Amino acid sequence: MLRFLTMRILGAIPLLFLLSIVTFAIIQAPPGDYGDYIRAMAVNQGGATPEQAEIQAELYRQANGLNDPMIVQYFRWITGIVTRFDFGHSFYYNKEVGQVVAERLPATIALALVCHLLASLLGIGLGIVAATRQYSWIDTGLGIISFLGMTIPRFLLAIVILYVLVFRMNVSEVGMFFSARYGGAPWSWDKFVNLMTHIWPVIFIATFGGLAYNMRVMRANLLDVLNSQYIETARAKGLPEGAVIMKHAVPNALHPLVAYQGVVLPYMLTGEIEVAIVFGLATVGPAIVGSMGVGDVYVTATFMLVLAATLIIGNIISDILLVALDPRVRLGGGNE
Repeated sequence: MLRFLTMRILGAIPLLFLLSIVTFAIIQAPPGDYGDYIRAMAVNQGGATPEQAEIQAELYRQANGLNDPMIVQYFRWITGIVTRFDFGHSFYYNKEVGQVVAERLPATIALALVCHLLASLLGIGLGIVAATRQYSWIDTGLGIISFLGMTIPRFLLAIVILYVLVFRMNVSEVGMFFSARYGGAPWSWDKFVNLMTHIWPVIFIATFGGLAYNMRVMRANLLDVLNSQYIETARAKGLPEGAVIMKHAVPNALHPLVAYQGVVLPYMLTGEIEVAIVFGLATVGPAIVGSMGVGDVYVTATFMLVLAATLIIGNIISDILLVALDPRVRLGGGNE
């Protein structure tokens, strides 16, 4: 296992390097840069003439190296990361990119993990209930819930909930994690309750979509496993039905869902983009979309590199979980 982890981590380094090149090139491919945003702001809000705005934009480009070739900008960025752990300076936020990431990533990870755990536990549990009561009214009801969770767009559900909160329930504190009085206060039970009252719509929407997927996959996998010959053999030996399902069928039915954990980690971080944008929360999703819109290339590239790293970490975690779930799985085809 240790050898496997070492080889995977070492192999991830050149992969991350390659992904950083591809990501940086894709981000730089569209025409325009942050200088265009400076020019537009100078004209629309500063009252400058187009000629004056263009001069300001060109001065900004020269001061920040935006006129340098893309390869020069890339190596300046990647060299800063490797040598000084410096991800560059954010043009839009006017602060270090590392500080922007540090402000948004922890809250995003915490929020995503809560949603993922709830979606996994509830989805797998309800999937087992649906599979063991096939074609009953319970199975039908859970199937409707699964269908709605997988078909209703998240942004639409977020808009509906936002409309109800603001225009029907007169909720004014939208788009923040805490009320103003809890902003700098130490953690307490009241602060935690206040946090939940602000972020429950995001948790509900994200959990609803993930729950629907997990429930649908678990039901289908478990039904397939329950028709296997070894399950019939276990029943013929006189094992209780609960033991047959939980000890023999469920672990094998979980394999596809465990393997799915390899790609779910970056999805958790970006899956709340629509919801976070609608509610205006300061998380990773809106930062990626916003930085791409104004040409803040170092913020976009850094967040994309973080997502690539989470994809690699997620695949390693899924391999470890598969071995823990089924010792017959051999990592790398060897005898580690």
